[in-house]
Amino acid sequence: MFSAFKKSKPPVQAAEPVPAETGITHAELHAAVDSIGKQASNMGREAAEVRGMMEDTHKLSAGQAKALAALAGQVQEITRAQAAIGEVSNTSLAAVERARKAVEDVGSEVGGIVSTLRQVSQAAGTITQIALQTRLVAFNASVEAKRAGEAGRGFGVVADAVKDLAAKVESSSKEIMSTVGELDARIEALSREIRVQEGQQAKQGGFHRALADVQSGVASITTAAEQSRAICGGLNSQMVAIEAEIHQTGRALDAAMSRSEAFLKVSEHLIEVVAECGIETEDTPYITAATEAAAQMAKLLEDSVRTQTISMADLFDDNYRPIPRTTPQQHTTRFIELADRLFPQVQERMLALSPKVVFCIAVDRNGYVPTHNKKYSHPQRGDVAWDTINSRYRRIFNDRTGLASARNQRPFLLQTYRRDMGGGNFVVMKEAAAPITVNGKHWGGLRLAFHF
Repeated sequence: MFSAFKKSKPPVQAAEPVPAETGITHAELHAAVDSIGKQASNMGREAAEVRGMMEDTHKLSAGQAKALAALAGQVQEITRAQAAIGEVSNTSLAAVERARKAVEDVGSEVGGIVSTLRQVSQAAGTITQIALQTRLVAFNASVEAKRAGEAGRGFGVVADAVKDLAAKVESSSKEIMSTVGELDARIEALSREIRVQEGQQAKQGGFHRALADVQSGVASITTAAEQSRAICGGLNSQMVAIEAEIHQTGRALDAAMSRSEAFLKVSEHLIEVVAECGIETEDTPYITAATEAAAQMAKLLEDSVRTQTISMADLFDDNYRPIPRTTPQQHTTRFIELADRLFPQVQERMLALSPKVVFCIAVDRNGYVPTHNKKYSHPQRGDVAWDTINSRYRRIFNDRTGLASARNQRPFLLQTYRRDMGGGNFVVMKEAAAPITVNGKHWGGLRLAFHF
């Protein structure tokens, strides 16, 4: 499976033979360097694991800090709302008290109305008595007029009219008395409902009981709002303390990540030093393949410029235009058609070199991937998790590893990192990168990733 690698030459010339007077044979030196390379590789793998876990923890910590800040804002909103509830409740209590006093004043007025209605009833009774007496007088006058005969006829007519009028007055006054009686009973009942006598609160009417219930309910709301505001105040203080601790943890993680970065760079440097010694290690075939593939890419691009298939300006276009409705965001440039036509012939061939190869891509100096391997170049479905893994073309990978590989201008760069495979799965792998230069100008790099 490594037949293609075995035909390649090491990335640098072999070291000079070790002088015999040192007492160390070439085989011993080879074994020592090979051991250093393997240990550096293992150290890099562990460093990448640790750094990856730190990155995850840092992201989680940042997310928690953001969520806590949002929660603190919501608690403050609740506290302000509770303060407003307390103010409204106090205003409501004052309004209920004013209503109670107003009703009591109305009760006093109702008592006066009851007294007046009784006077009206008494007056109507007097009118009824007068009407009865008038009817009696008119009856007597009518009798006397009949006795007088023809001379008393006119007087009899008047007497009959007075009798009829008295009957009507009597009927009206009785109706007034009846109506006033009903009204008196109703107003008296209303007066009992809204009048509270001193020392008889326990016997107060339904209206006052309803007001008391409202007053009690509003007071309960005020008390609950005060208690809730006090709890929120304590909670807010605790969240401030937690937020400070999270920020402190974030700063500590930043410092730890910086140190792990230095640790990882040391391991990568050791691996590169071993590779530069001219002693072939397990990474040498991949380094050689990456440098050769980068040279092939550069040749293809230079030929395209020479034949005027594309201009240098279009080839170095970094005006990345977002593709609408894509998540993760994809972009287009003026050289994607050329990349789609030229890059697969090199990139796909690199995948067949070893089962350990994960991907092989050419990226510009900003980490933009115009054309990925076919297995990672599926159209997006709208499922973010699936699209993140399977639609990796037309995207910008400007993370630590991606940007370092894209901007590297040394003969080769070997990095160790942890790759997110989706669904919470991570794989630690290595990546050999080599620069792609077109007519003396650095265009980007070729990235060849492979498993340990």
